[in-house]
Order: sequence, then C-alpha cells, then structure tokens
Amino acid sequence: MTTTLTIDGSAVHDIPSLYAELNRVLMPDEEWTLGESLDALDDLLYGGFGVLDGSAPVSICWQDHGSARDALGLETTLAYYQAKLARPEVYSVSVAEAAITALRAGTGPTYFELVLQVFESHPNIDLILV
Repeated sequence: MTTTLTIDGSAVHDIPSLYAELNRVLMPDEEWTLGESLDALDDLLYGGFGVLDGSAPVSICWQDHGSARDALGLETTLAYYQAKLARPEVYSVSVAEAAITALRAGTGPTYFELVLQVFESHPNIDLILV
C-alpha cells in the first residue's frame, strides 16, 4: 500500500518556510525537526524516522508547487549561496562561487530545482507537482 502525503506550496515563501512545511508533512510526531539542509532532506527521504518507512513506496503531492518554485527561485538561491560565502570556515567558497556564476548565466539550478533533485534520487518516492 502506498502512503500519500501533501505538501502545501502556498506555505513556502523562503527556505525556512519550506523546511517548516516539510517538517509538518514528514515529521509530525517527532520531537525534533529537520534542519534547513538539502543533505538533511536527503537523509530524511531514506526513511526510518518521521512518516517515511525505509523503501516503502510513498506518493507526495506538492500542491501549488508554482508558488514554491517562485519563492525558491533565482534571488533566494543567490542569497543561499552568498550566505555560504560569508562562512568560508564551514562552506567551500569555490563551490558557492561556481554555483553563483552558473545561476547568473542561467545554467545553475535554483533551490527549488535542487530540492526536486533530492526527491528524484529516491525511487520509492513519487513526487507529483500540481
């Protein structure tokens, strides 16, 4: 049996609100929350905590994904990488600079697209954008 979950894209206005929505949907009974990290999202999607159970099939319907796509677009993504540049002791400056260059050239993925890539790497999860 496939579990079906729903993400409310209209609740996503920036990166923190994205993770608040993901926590609401995927971590409702946990005493801790998912951090604002693509790596943390990837770990969560492997299952074993929250509502996901390992490799069990899951359908996630992302309603109003266009609002989230807009909110997590170019400007948000540039700010995300610029914040990384401000912490060179933690993040790779060259990686962040390359991402900014690609974004400005129109070839780099936005934060929304990075989130989609994380979901796509989990074959048991069927993400449906509506």
